[in-house]
Amino acid sequence: MKKITDKLWISGQPSEADFDRARQAGVTRVINNRVSGEADDQPALEAARKAAKSRSMDFVYIPMTPGVVTEDRIRQFQKALEGADGPVLAHCRLGGRSLGLWAAGEVLDGRMTLDDLDALAAEHGADLGSVKAWLTKRAAKKQRPDVAGFFDKRTSSIQYVVSDPATKDCAIIDPVLDFDEKSGATGTQNANKILAYVERHGLKVQWILDTHPHADHFSAARYLKEKTGAPTAIGEKVVEVQKLWKDIYNWPDFPADGSQWDKVFAEGETFKLGGIDGNILFSPGHTLASITYVIGDAAFVHDTLFMPDSGTARADFPGGSASRLWNSIQAILALPDDTRIFTGHDYQPDDREPLWESTVAEQKAKNTHISKAKSEAEFVAIREARDKTLPMPKLILHSLQVNMNGGRLPEPESNGRRYLKLPLDALGGAPWDTDG
Repeated sequence: MKKITDKLWISGQPSEADFDRARQAGVTRVINNRVSGEADDQPALEAARKAAKSRSMDFVYIPMTPGVVTEDRIRQFQKALEGADGPVLAHCRLGGRSLGLWAAGEVLDGRMTLDDLDALAAEHGADLGSVKAWLTKRAAKKQRPDVAGFFDKRTSSIQYVVSDPATKDCAIIDPVLDFDEKSGATGTQNANKILAYVERHGLKVQWILDTHPHADHFSAARYLKEKTGAPTAIGEKVVEVQKLWKDIYNWPDFPADGSQWDKVFAEGETFKLGGIDGNILFSPGHTLASITYVIGDAAFVHDTLFMPDSGTARADFPGGSASRLWNSIQAILALPDDTRIFTGHDYQPDDREPLWESTVAEQKAKNTHISKAKSEAEFVAIREARDKTLPMPKLILHSLQVNMNGGRLPEPESNGRRYLKLPLDALGGAPWDTDG
């Protein structure tokens, strides 16, 4: 164990005796930065968690792939460190990744400089080369927007505010309108957190963007448009989703023309966010209408790719296709290797902290579905086998009628209340269909 600050100790993979020493030193939280299953002789993640908890220490899992640095992991590390009641022990295989996460945060927040990293690395015998390279490249990029992610635990969704640091112009991507299916209550807690962030940072909302009509939460696009006056947008293939679902809901008069948004983007269309260039990648497969927003060096893929340890999105919704999903993923992975990938859901495998940022290079090397599939046929087989085990999202019938209407809730009826319409027997996937 090496003491870095009064709050932080760093070590390599700890033994049982190391856990004892950590507790004796007053450590109250263990942060594991080593990817689970990285080596054959590595202790199982659950065993490490149990070793910490048996000594009354919190356990936080923030995996970092060797050589891969992302800002969300840096910020998660800072949050875990700051939220501990006392000293923290952070570890990986040898300690370098944990030290790098801490040092990168210090540089980003202005408490250290790039030049300080060399002295820090020499002092602790660590290799911080990948951290320095990432920070150097980040500082040099002119087309690098600031990205803030907002995790909604109820739906495991990530909402984004992406902004040009020079002009303060920003876009809100895939905002969530709160909904409780048990009580029927709606709320704007998520959306108001986004508005508070925008105000706190002096940002100007230029766009409210949806990647597709979501099947697991309501969109807050309409509410945010009313609050900010900013235009709403989605991909032009939303009309195909509208045509499909207007029949499911038996809405013959529903206008399936995309007019519920101020702008419908075409494949390859470009736009500006302040001084940063944006463009549209058509990304069908999860739905007929899915698109990816590429803004500077950031790609917002929502339900196309998940974090590498979670694989890819399902493709069994009405209009979905595993084959089309494969081709959409190939287009995303053709972006430069250092392109930041921001996904729209994280289901926290192994009970790790929520994560939402990776890179093209990391997805190519580590994605559990992509790395196993050497061809489109192999991927389709993996994806379709997985989809057969998944129940339909619990809010799919609730949310599509709102989201294909631009986030508008149903109009109030004569008694002043709004009512959702739920078609019976419209979709497959009943739980009794898979009961042994």
